[in-house]
Amino acid sequence: MEKVKCECGHLNPYGTYLCESCGKPLKEEKGKVANMRYEGVARRSQTYKKSPVDLVWNFFSSVKVGIWIIVLLLVTSSLGTLFPQEMYIPPGENATIYYEQEYGLLGKLYYQLGFHNLYSSWWYMLLIASLGISLVIASLDRFVPLYRALKTQRVSRHEGFLKRQRLFGESNKIDNIDEEIQKAEKLLKEKRYNIRRENGNLLAEKGRFARWGPYVNHVGLIIFLIGGMLRFFPEMYLDEHMWVREGEHEVVSGTNGEYFLRNNDFLIELYDEEDEKYQDALSRADGPVVKTYQTSATLLKRTSDGTVGSETELEEIKDYDIRVNDPLTFEGFSLYQVDFKLNELSEFTFTLESETVDADFSDIEFTVNLNDPQKTFEFDNGYRVEIMEYFPNFIIDDNREPTTINRIPDNPRIIFEVFPPGANEDEGEISLIGIQVNEALNGENDHTIRMTGAEMVDVTGLTIRKDRTLPIISLGGIIFMIGFIQGSYWHHRRIWIQNREGTLLLAGHANKNWQALKNDFQLVSDNTHIPLPLDQTDKDNKGVSQDDDRTK
Repeated sequence: MEKVKCECGHLNPYGTYLCESCGKPLKEEKGKVANMRYEGVARRSQTYKKSPVDLVWNFFSSVKVGIWIIVLLLVTSSLGTLFPQEMYIPPGENATIYYEQEYGLLGKLYYQLGFHNLYSSWWYMLLIASLGISLVIASLDRFVPLYRALKTQRVSRHEGFLKRQRLFGESNKIDNIDEEIQKAEKLLKEKRYNIRRENGNLLAEKGRFARWGPYVNHVGLIIFLIGGMLRFFPEMYLDEHMWVREGEHEVVSGTNGEYFLRNNDFLIELYDEEDEKYQDALSRADGPVVKTYQTSATLLKRTSDGTVGSETELEEIKDYDIRVNDPLTFEGFSLYQVDFKLNELSEFTFTLESETVDADFSDIEFTVNLNDPQKTFEFDNGYRVEIMEYFPNFIIDDNREPTTINRIPDNPRIIFEVFPPGANEDEGEISLIGIQVNEALNGENDHTIRMTGAEMVDVTGLTIRKDRTLPIISLGGIIFMIGFIQGSYWHHRRIWIQNREGTLLLAGHANKNWQALKNDFQLVSDNTHIPLPLDQTDKDNKGVSQDDDRTK
């Protein structure tokens, strides 16, 4: 589409309503006052509507579309908080059955619709990306023509432009117009207006930077969204849980097996129920109340090329007492104390007995580590005991088959097979062993496995966090607030005073807070012979017309 040339010689983009340079109306429009929202210039979304690029541009440049995207994000984000996200359900729980067991049919539907991993889902990321695209396109669609129009505006504006401003007045009864304009210039300079003169005409402008507030605001939002999206990259953001039993060490997630944490000792302190200071509050509590809990930990670093699970040389880096809100920090990682579990089953000790076999079983005692069980136990007298199946948290599923809820040994069951000396692989005696459970599974057994002891440990729950996106998100928030303040507490004001062959033309425009602009005109009128302009949108206008008798 060809550009439109104004009589002042300026080439305007197709669809422009007011010439960017002189302000002459290029199109007829109803009403007394010109539409000055974007200085009457053409926006791309209102001009080009044919190609696929135009359709995409016009769709995302719409404010209504942006608002609907924000509404969808708010609704879906709130649905994501209805139940815990998968990362926050108890460690070891199977999400497939956890939501249905805990929350019933609604929980099952919540899981099937994918809301359990909402904030990392592809369609949620697509919504965030759509909002970012909408902000970029809507800003460019408005910023570029507005910037071009304000940059190219002349001091001497077309008479038709001045007459179509909301505040407008004219008078041909003023003597020494140039002298009065000079007085007005001095007054407006004292009000911190930027003054431009051209051919005896005056343009006083103040607060133009306020027009860019919404666009600075959008830049901050875009940076904020980028920071939020970067959280889905492991190197930028990490928020995971780890459980470490007393006396053991575990690899710290996100460190590629380089760092480990050892739980030297777990300490828990309860409030004293006899303490009069807290007695009233403790009496309302359901059970003992924890005062503080901490993990005396040691940070270890791998010094060899061994892999996790193999023999690895570890060097002690730091000893630290991790408490609530007092994390262990290293290389951008922070380990927070968030949970604990007391007296978790750790080991079972068994012996082998028999009332029918004449053999010495005094040395047949073995210990099963419930977190990492050994599969085979062989003894000097030729006996061999094997673990066929191990269920750390035993249940019977809907198909009447044994399974485990998770890998935490809360209700352990072990299926043992005992092989006497010289027995073939198909001659073993099978038993199901657990707490208060001892059943033979293949008829009467000649041998019995007895549980003789159990060991328990305390387990600490830590959260591993790494957030490299926080500076980006903070920067976006700061820029957003700068734009918000910039656009909210300042406003763009312009005053045109022109001498047209003995007739004074007076016009003013503000993007908001018109009363402040009227006060500035009042100041000029009180100290010069320049009359007040009329507010052409006010039916009860008290401005001064061109027949005002106050002109000298």
